Amino acid sequence: MEKNIPDMNKMTVEEFAGILASSEPIPGGGGVSALVAALGAALGSMVCSLTTGKKKYEKTQPELDLIIPRLEEYRIKLLDGMKADAEVFLPLAEAYSLPKDTEEEGRHRDEVLEKLLLEAAKTPLILMDDIIMVMDLLEKLSHIGSRLAVSDVGVGISLCKAAVDSAALNVYINTKMMKDRKKAAQLNMEADELKEESSAICRWVMSEVISAVRY
Repeated sequence: MEKNIPDMNKMTVEEFAGILASSEPIPGGGGVSALVAALGAALGSMVCSLTTGKKKYEKTQPELDLIIPRLEEYRIKLLDGMKADAEVFLPLAEAYSLPKDTEEEGRHRDEVLEKLLLEAAKTPLILMDDIIMVMDLLEKLSHIGSRLAVSDVGVGISLCKAAVDSAALNVYINTKMMKDRKKAAQLNMEADELKEESSAICRWVMSEVISAVRY
């Protein structure tokens, strides 16, 4: 299955958007969530670049030096999340076509689907965790980053918040189909908690950013 997954990281923006607009199964909402979050991390890295080496911010440079490699790590990891989403979605899409004419076929289909639905729900939860880490780093940048680029921290945090909310939808749509309702409820609760955490971080950062940029 992996050989059928295009290298989305190497696509041009036009190519990605074109395939996204088509009937192709990937990329989809999950891949877009990962990409948007990666762009949020990239904006954080840009703010770091614009702040690094400036005399005005030399006192916070040691903290900035810790943030820079972490944002780069998460930017790459989030871009890889596009492939991770595709790797769980494609087998699931195919599994819905499994035969179910006999009792044995139906039982096999249900077992396969349950396993794949679980993986498809877990993957966006991992993505959400990573995005929260980026949001924590952006929160720090809202205080120590260049004031000339603080609006970009706001854009980055907004993208990350949208990505978290979007990833949560991919949890819910898969847990809805699971037969293990206890497990489904647990996964939904995890997604709800991550959404609440991201909302709190976003509110705080946007308050800081708006105070800094609005006349």
